[in-house]
Amino acid sequence: MPPSLGFLALPLLSLCTSSFLSYSAVAQVPPSHQFKEVNDGELGFYIAEYGADWRPLSIGQSPFQLFFYNTTPDAFTLAIRMGTRRSTSSRRFVWEANRGNPVGNNATLTFGEDGNLVLADYDGHIAWQTGTANKGVVGLEMLPNGNMVLYNSKGRYLWQSFDHPTDTLLVGQSLRAGGVNRLVSRASAMENVNGPYSLVMEPRGLSFYYTGKNAPKPIIYYTFPRSYFSNLKANVNQMTFEAMSNGDNHTYDLTFRYQAGKGALAVRGGTLLARTLYNSTLSYMRLGIDGNLRFITFDNIVDYRAWDTTFTFFTKDEFPDWESECQLPGKCGRFGLCENSQCVACPLATGLAGWTKDCAPPKLTSCNPLYFGYYKLVGVDHFSSKYTEGIPAKEGECEARCTKECKCTGYFYNEASSRCWIAYDLMTLTKVGNSSHVAYIKTPKK
Repeated sequence: MPPSLGFLALPLLSLCTSSFLSYSAVAQVPPSHQFKEVNDGELGFYIAEYGADWRPLSIGQSPFQLFFYNTTPDAFTLAIRMGTRRSTSSRRFVWEANRGNPVGNNATLTFGEDGNLVLADYDGHIAWQTGTANKGVVGLEMLPNGNMVLYNSKGRYLWQSFDHPTDTLLVGQSLRAGGVNRLVSRASAMENVNGPYSLVMEPRGLSFYYTGKNAPKPIIYYTFPRSYFSNLKANVNQMTFEAMSNGDNHTYDLTFRYQAGKGALAVRGGTLLARTLYNSTLSYMRLGIDGNLRFITFDNIVDYRAWDTTFTFFTKDEFPDWESECQLPGKCGRFGLCENSQCVACPLATGLAGWTKDCAPPKLTSCNPLYFGYYKLVGVDHFSSKYTEGIPAKEGECEARCTKECKCTGYFYNEASSRCWIAYDLMTLTKVGNSSHVAYIKTPKK
């Protein structure tokens, strides 16, 4: 070999050796921790949430366990279930891996040498994975708080289910600002896909959103007032669901704990939302199918009270601590007038009729203004108008905006403040005492 070539070959060999050693040094999952679970065999006997069929997996720590479950035949979701056999109440699903992307019988959950947790359908198609291949994962564990974690040789969590909530937060779990994670409601008891409601941690605070069929973007139906955060100047970056003992071993507080700012300048605080007279550390917070937020506590000691609703955000109370059920977009279905948390009327062009679930807004046949007009309602708000500022506009300008947009179903106007709200999905209208709050609903001309 010419000297020049030999001179070049030495560094090349060194580089290849270095790369090989670096690759080999990546920690791997020992054989004793690897597994492959198959979705087959008999279905479980005990009652589960949504009336689901289910199969247990070997991963768990009471009262939490990993399961396959389905509400429609051969469409399974990988989920963490909460509850025990001794309770006669149904067990609840508090985390899901593959909502909206179900797998069938004989699907597999594999945790291999490379440290990636992979859910594959019976044909090998990957439905969900943690994305942790060759990143140093050495093991998987279900923690006592229901957090499923993948960890490295130093015990550091490289992936955790707490970072990927669906519609539920367990005690100790957080929502973080910047769209990192959020709660998204389930569509229905039988349909396990994302529903229209979401709970989002934003720099300004915690907000509830409704995603309609026609609106160009999600609409706020509640946002926490700035006073909740003690008028902080720094942006809120994290909200954690916590259960804390009062020190007497039987009284517990359920709270939202927030953090604003970072590092040494971080400010922390919180607000008490519920109090129990028993240990409520096994609680969860859920954004429901109806868009309401509830705290549910699991009490395995008292069998008849295995699941106790300890807090409801939107309530029927005449003077609610937080907000009335009338503020829920779907309270009165596709269309209805709500007062004192009751659907009191179907507001038609011909007048107020008795409300039923069949109440619907007028059906338009054309986007051409020659074929539709408006009818007026006095003393009503749309769910979007209470927590959004609206558009500064004259009433005629507000109407022109709605007329121009084919998907606009009506507009709401505050005559005192000259503010306009365009409605793409009418849903629930709230009766208010102020006659300067008016609505104009699109209706076809005869």
